Amino acid sequence: MLPAALQSYGGSTSTKGTIRTPQVEPVDLVALQSAGRLVLDRITKDLSFIPDLGDTLTSTSTQVSASYTVYPNDYRAPFQKRKFVDIPEDLFEHFNAVSALSHVGLLPEIERAWLSFDNKLFFWDYVDGETSSFWEEGGEVISDVRLVKAKKGMFIDEITSLFVVTTPLSIMLLGLSFEPPRERGRALRELKLYSTDLKIATDVEMISVIGTPDGRIFMCGAQDGCLYELHYQENESWFGKRIQVINHSVSAVQSLLPRFTASTPQDKITQVIADPDRNCLYALTTDGVSIYKPSGEKSLQHVQSIGNLYKSTQDKTAGHPGLTRDRFALSSLHVLAPTDSRSGLHFFILSTTGVRLYFGHPNIPGYSYGSSMNTAHARPVQLVHVRLPPSNLIHPDALAQQTKQPPSIYGVTQPQTQPPPRAFNATEFDCAEHYRGMIVMSHPGDRDGNDYVLCMSPDLTRFGPIGQTHLPSQPAMLAQSESSYRNALVGDGRPAFTEYAALTSIPGKTWATAHVPPSVSPLFNPDIPSPSAINELATQFGEAPCHFMLLTNCGISFLVKRRAVDFLRADLEELQSSGTPQPLIEFRDSFGRDQTCCMLLALACGNTFLEVQDETTFKSGNISTPTLDITNVAKQAFYDLGERPTWTERVTYGTADNQGVAVFSGRREGLVLYFSRLVRPLWKAKLTQPGLVGRQKLFVAENDIITTQKNLFLLKDFLDKNPQLFHSSPSETSSRVPVSEQEAWRAEQNSVSEVVALLSRTVEALSFVLLLNDYMLGDLVSQCDTEIQNLIARQTFETLITSQDGMTVSRALVNVIIDQQIGQQISVSSRKKMFERLWNPEILWKSRIGSLNPLGMSSNPVSAMPRLTFQRRLFAKGARIMQFDKLREVCGDYQQLEYARGAIELPLTCAQIIDPDKIGVNAWHAGLSSSDPRTSFLQKRQQCYELVLDSLTVFENKCTDRKKTEEKDVLPRQSDPEAVRSHAYELAFASDDEVFHSTLYDWLIQRGLADDLLAMRPSYLEAHLKREPVTVQKLQLLWQFFVKDGQFLRAAEVLAVLAESTQFDLELSDRLEYLTLAVGNAKSHPISSMGRHETAIAFLTDLEEKVDVAQVQLEVYNILYPHIGDAPEVGERIKMLSKQLFTMTDLYTLYAVPFDLVDVKLLCLHISEHRDEGVVRPIWNQIFDEILREEADPAGTADLISGRVVPLGKRFYPSESAFPLQFIASLLVRFTLANKNVVAFGWAPRILIECGVPYTDIWDIPPFNDQANVQAISSDIAVLISDWVKEISRPQSSAARGEFPVGRIDRAIDQYLRELEATRVETRLLYESIKRDLRRNW
Repeated sequence: MLPAALQSYGGSTSTKGTIRTPQVEPVDLVALQSAGRLVLDRITKDLSFIPDLGDTLTSTSTQVSASYTVYPNDYRAPFQKRKFVDIPEDLFEHFNAVSALSHVGLLPEIERAWLSFDNKLFFWDYVDGETSSFWEEGGEVISDVRLVKAKKGMFIDEITSLFVVTTPLSIMLLGLSFEPPRERGRALRELKLYSTDLKIATDVEMISVIGTPDGRIFMCGAQDGCLYELHYQENESWFGKRIQVINHSVSAVQSLLPRFTASTPQDKITQVIADPDRNCLYALTTDGVSIYKPSGEKSLQHVQSIGNLYKSTQDKTAGHPGLTRDRFALSSLHVLAPTDSRSGLHFFILSTTGVRLYFGHPNIPGYSYGSSMNTAHARPVQLVHVRLPPSNLIHPDALAQQTKQPPSIYGVTQPQTQPPPRAFNATEFDCAEHYRGMIVMSHPGDRDGNDYVLCMSPDLTRFGPIGQTHLPSQPAMLAQSESSYRNALVGDGRPAFTEYAALTSIPGKTWATAHVPPSVSPLFNPDIPSPSAINELATQFGEAPCHFMLLTNCGISFLVKRRAVDFLRADLEELQSSGTPQPLIEFRDSFGRDQTCCMLLALACGNTFLEVQDETTFKSGNISTPTLDITNVAKQAFYDLGERPTWTERVTYGTADNQGVAVFSGRREGLVLYFSRLVRPLWKAKLTQPGLVGRQKLFVAENDIITTQKNLFLLKDFLDKNPQLFHSSPSETSSRVPVSEQEAWRAEQNSVSEVVALLSRTVEALSFVLLLNDYMLGDLVSQCDTEIQNLIARQTFETLITSQDGMTVSRALVNVIIDQQIGQQISVSSRKKMFERLWNPEILWKSRIGSLNPLGMSSNPVSAMPRLTFQRRLFAKGARIMQFDKLREVCGDYQQLEYARGAIELPLTCAQIIDPDKIGVNAWHAGLSSSDPRTSFLQKRQQCYELVLDSLTVFENKCTDRKKTEEKDVLPRQSDPEAVRSHAYELAFASDDEVFHSTLYDWLIQRGLADDLLAMRPSYLEAHLKREPVTVQKLQLLWQFFVKDGQFLRAAEVLAVLAESTQFDLELSDRLEYLTLAVGNAKSHPISSMGRHETAIAFLTDLEEKVDVAQVQLEVYNILYPHIGDAPEVGERIKMLSKQLFTMTDLYTLYAVPFDLVDVKLLCLHISEHRDEGVVRPIWNQIFDEILREEADPAGTADLISGRVVPLGKRFYPSESAFPLQFIASLLVRFTLANKNVVAFGWAPRILIECGVPYTDIWDIPPFNDQANVQAISSDIAVLISDWVKEISRPQSSAARGEFPVGRIDRAIDQYLRELEATRVETRLLYESIKRDLRRNW
């Protein structure tokens, strides 16, 4: 049977590889070509609508710029911290060694960091987090390690690169190779080192080692600043050693130049950088740069030197006050690849203060130092632009603390509600890295243990004409330099180059920075024009976001670039969570309607590059789709912000005719834009290219075609499911709507239908191309006629899809495949049957339905598999006319044959075929009653699902029987029931039928397999658990699902709903347990820039308060439960405590007061922290009054008061709401005074001490420090002070000795003794004893 991909591209019965006219469905080439022109127009506009980096900087009228967008918070931060990897513990042991000299560096090409300690060299695999390789040099300290290309033919095939290891006295070369990757997603894994015996001693220490693509190695001397080359060859000869160091600064040729006759500090080279695209080297000095070009083996030609850069910079910046001689120091040079700047910029030099000096040829695109360049006519490179650093950056701590300001609406800035954030003055940058217009630079932090990183990237909304109609004003903290550099437009009318700028904090001191190479290189064809390197709007759906990494003394911090679609996704999440549309509107105003609709469409339908993946573990081709809530918001925003098409009349002068043209909506423009960006890498690419032995092969890599096809299919599937997005509402098609508007809608729908047709055709075409590749494309082309072969060689993907030649080529290749299959058949009649199966499945079904019987096949599943597969497909094609009894019979046969695919997939296929319009699915979603006629489709679906569940049950039982037979030592069958059962479950879970998934989940939960289901976390489980009717079991499983998925905050929300629900009959203890679990999960919610952290904190605080209230409610319930059998109304009120959660106010007013629960009243006041003396004092008076009424004997009363007050004090002190210390002390003293001769001295203060009140607090409250009470309670005061002194004197006392007020107490005792009555001898002796103890101990 022919593959399905051939059905759209036809076949015939004529001779192979010739041009034929088969009977196929007509293709509307006119519509396809019309849509193709639209796509090509958008691709062309993407090439130029964002200016090139060189275009924005090489203006003849403006040679200095300092325009930056600095937001007062991290809402639009250009980068975000992705992850942090700690340095392994075994390496930290070497860091802690005081005597070891350590050096470090990054090797992103092989996913390693190198670390040297004295003569030991380690290679750290920062992806796995382990030290993967180790090497040790004889006895010299290793100072630097660089990775370079090896010369071809010099080493064994396994060695592809070399490590250049430098020490202060020598240079050595190590060979290295990589084993094949162990898993998809990692480009390089195992690292092997080889000794090359290539080592040479040097007179100076070599630094800044670089390699060229052809294997040459250059460097500079740390002490003399000369330019050196490390030359090595396979064998020694008369004319050269096997390895030698060549000094190009003092060579025979170069020494003739005056500039090399003396070595001055300004001439010393500090950095060497290779520019492989222009075939030259740059040598950076302290105040200039020299350019060299390799001119042959061991030779180097000096092309140009640029010096006195400080003066040149001052001339261009008109004496900027921030550029002073003492602060002007060149730090590093960064090459701008031709893809970064096509307008003559070659490189830029970065100073330590962040000033960038751009060099190149203004207005001369395409200039290079290629091998074909005639240096005699070469125009010299010059300083063309100076870019000053942002002058008013915001401190990273302030960024984290600031909340998002109210967004501006249509240019009107909302009033600020918070003070300006703290600024940070950047003075000296250390390490820096550049990639495609993005720059990260490290800066020492203002606190120990942290560095700050300045992250900058182009702000396309400020200098790119992307269709903004209401461009928002600049943010409140827009960092500019001096007023003379703030112009929004440069002299020739072009917008000024503007960059996002923000500081972020990373742990540790930065040692090295690097750009993380993408795990999947974006498709690049030098013959096909590509958008500007800084135009992320055109590339964000075809490549992963850029990552940078910074190595510090703590580990490696990874930063990821936030693209425009990432900003939009954050705005959608905010809209979905808080209902605030202003950020989305501000985004639309910044990026324009069409660009916004394009990105909304991508978020709504999904894309393989949407997620901000970890580049070190990224697997290409994985489809990324936001949550269902976000996709729904994106879909609605796509419709709302897209507006509606309009009709514009054009008057033709001199005639009476008016011609109109439609102005399409943002939805149509976004669709065309997104479609064109998906196909851009392929559209103009050749279909094939010559391969080995002259055979043709695909020009574009198969993985790139597959990725593009996935994204196109997601778009097509979304449009098929949401056709209403491009249709007008009924009111807009009524007769009351003007004819012009109806014309506009009609034109838009026609255009969209053409684009959708092209989209469908493109998906089919890519499937067809992949199929051709599976059938060995080169062999197929070789069997075609010469005319067809020449036609194939000229084909692009565009012409294959939209032209008659493309159809001709497709048919010819299909015929070749058919001819190949005919050669494997018995006769020509087999070919006829094949076409019957392909084009007339229902006719074949009707004629053979009675004879199809799976059990009539071989009992061996392996030998019967091809026929079973064929029958299953045949049954599926006839499912529309097949009776249910026949379906059940076939499934039973498949169960006996242990054919899992047939038993599972056939009923599921039938379920979809009998309900093609998804009426049953919609009835299920709507929860319609069984009396509704639409539920009949749902019932038919359920019958098919029951067959699937029955098959799963049969396979489960066979596994159980198999285990029993094995236990009885019975010989097992040839088949493996366990494998059959596992395969059946895999097929069931692979279904995309949400209704079936819900049925399957219920069935598994009823069988007690809920834990296994949670461990799997299948696609529709979350939606199933949220579906009505909600049950306790569903909510319990839902919060556990969120926990296993790492969504702790959502788990806490579910638990809170479960605890507070009134529709479930839950015990009060269970509700309290759910609240406690909710608190634990809310505390586990991670802190992140997009993680609703502020909302989580408020939610956690609310939960903790509810837990406290629930604990009070449980205590009230336990107290009142013995009275549940009292009066009916009393019992009902008590039962209510177990049916719902009450507020603290309800507990106080409905239970504590009516039932006169004194302890509960105090508890309510304590938990709620409600301070009201008018409420708490009567409660304590009631406590004392009840004790006084209960016991007449003063001694017994004193014991009862002590037994009542002490437990309450231990529970509530120091809460003034429930335990007012001064008032309780006064009650105790009042009782003491009323019973002087009965109550023991010190009774009142000792009760307070037992309550946990510190001595100091008792001493500081009346009446114990009031002179008016001295005569009345002097004995109590003496006992209090005596106990206090004894407690302080104990060796393990809990009271702080330093807080004891010795002087104050000594003076007070003197006063007490003077005023004490002479008859109170015992009290006087106690005071005098205290004074002796004070003198003795203090």
